[in-house]
Parts: sequence; C-alpha cells; structure tokens
Amino acid sequence: MRGNIYGSHRVISPQCLLPQAAERISNDPAIWDNEILIDVIALQPTATAFGRISRDCGGDTDRIAQAILDLVAERGKFQDPVSKSGGILIGRVKEIGPDLQGRGDVAVGDKIATLVSLSLTPLKIYEITGIDLDTEQVRCRADAVLFESGIFTKLPEDLGEQLSLAVMDVAGAPAQVAFHAKPGDTVVVMGAGKAGLLCLAEAKKRVSPTGTVVCLEYSERQCETVRRLGLADVVLQANGQEPLTALEAYEKALGGRLADFTVSTVSVADTELSSILVTKDTGRIYFFSMSTDFVKASLGAEGVGKSVPMLIGNGYCPGHAEIAFDIVRREAGLRAYFTERYCK
Repeated sequence: MRGNIYGSHRVISPQCLLPQAAERISNDPAIWDNEILIDVIALQPTATAFGRISRDCGGDTDRIAQAILDLVAERGKFQDPVSKSGGILIGRVKEIGPDLQGRGDVAVGDKIATLVSLSLTPLKIYEITGIDLDTEQVRCRADAVLFESGIFTKLPEDLGEQLSLAVMDVAGAPAQVAFHAKPGDTVVVMGAGKAGLLCLAEAKKRVSPTGTVVCLEYSERQCETVRRLGLADVVLQANGQEPLTALEAYEKALGGRLADFTVSTVSVADTELSSILVTKDTGRIYFFSMSTDFVKASLGAEGVGKSVPMLIGNGYCPGHAEIAFDIVRREAGLRAYFTERYCK
C-alpha cells in the first residue's frame, strides 16, 4: 500500500497535520510501499534538545536514556516537546519499499545519514546502548522510517560514522555561509560549537582575501580553539545574552563596520538582539539555532529600528552535505579537532 509522499499517513494526532507538527505518529517498522526502513546506529539530537533533556536529568546518562525512551514511546519520534527540534540519525538501509526500488541512489546495506529532522521521523527504539555527554550522541538499537520525500546522504568512507554524524547534524549552517558570504564581506559567527566552527571555516574561504571573519563566543576555551585553528580574523569573548555589552565589544574591535552576514549558532536563549545589533540593515542574519525565539527577533529588530532581513534556520539546502564534508577534508586542523572531540 502506498502512503502519502510527506508521511501524513503516519500521523495519529492531531489529524490533518504533517509528521513534524503532529504530537504522535506511528512508528510501526512495517513499511509502506514508498518508504525506506533504516537499522539505526546512532542518533544525534540537536544541541538544544539534548541540552534541555540533560539538564532536566541532572546529566545522569541512565535518566537521559529513560527520558529519551519515554519520549519516543509517547510520540513515535524523537522531538523535544519544548523546542520542537529533533536531530538526525545514521544507520544502514534495512528495507526499501517496492515503489522506491531501482532508484539507483540507495541499496539495502548502505550506510546513510538522514537529512530530515528526527522530529518527523518515525522511530522505534529497542535499546539505548550508550550516551556520550560530550558528543551528545546516542547509540541505540532501533528502526526508523524515511518517507518518499525524505532526503539522506551516504556516509563517506574516509570520514567514519561518528565524525559524519557530528558534521551532518549541523550541515545546513555552513552551506548558508557558502551561499551568502562574498569576497570582501564582514561575516560574524555567534557561537563556536560544531556549527560555528564549520561556519567560520567556510566564511574564511568565501570572504578572503579582503574580507573579515569575526567570532563572537562566550567560552574562553572555545575562543582559544578558534584562535589556535586560525578560523577567524577577530575573536571576541562576549555574552550574546547581553546585547549592549556584545555590541560594545564588537564596535571596539571593528569600529563602525557592521556585518554583511551574521550566523547565530548558539544553543541558548535571548541572543537574538546581539545578532541584530552587529548586522547592517543591508546585510542578512541566518538564525540557525533552534533556541531562537522568532518573536523576540522580529519585534526586537523593530524595537531598535533595524530593517535587516532575517532567515529562519532551515537545516537543509541543496548540496549542504557535500559542503560540510569538504570543509572537514580541507581543514586539517579542524578535522583533527573534530576527530578528537567526536570519535571515541
């Protein structure tokens, strides 16, 4: 039997919604004719979702595991009920529905990373075998279902599972830098986690030799990481939750030159105004973080008299997987950092 291309046939409640917006979906591993069944290797929740669950569980991995199991059992998918975000997964193709066989881009046994959110992916977890608090990766035995409209990428053999999983979780961010940053631009990246580091590396490539890349980061340790890897021309240790303080630090370093393109990758709330204040009206802001409050962003910009266009953090754009993999391949220092950090 053929299901809806977008997966609406899996929605349990509320009816008439698509899977991401639904509260509950069916995670039955018996696939429809136009679905793909995945034998899950690991989940990579968003930093926002994993961080909230971890904080609620006091950082105890047993409690985190149980919270994830309970959440997936209730919803049929992994979706943080607060931020509504999910993440991605890696796994092996277990079964391909008859309507999707012969596509040529995938075969049973292929290792893939899904490029659609866990917040809409039917997921049935049988056992959680490990949780890494540092990498925020969840190893498990599980089945997942990819809809006909679902996108994915094969895992590159030269990068390995854990590194690929870490990179693919945030691949949408550096791709936006690749599309919007131009030679000579001033690019600001707020946050120097996974997404931020990839964005900085891509910005250096795109704006050189006459442009300027600025990193605005709260953690002294991550600021030192950015300096050591040579990913930014200016590194500012500042708290994005204090917009006037952040703006003062930025203006002291850059004078009156505001950003042409700003990317917010932070995973905490109340940083919207800092991104807005450091960006020129003729520039653009990409809010990648799922912690972004778009009401605060839009009304905050209005309140300070800024007309800067703002982009919602859609984690997908064509070619983003290849862009992210290329960054890791060409940036030896960044690859070594990610390998040490995420490949245990």
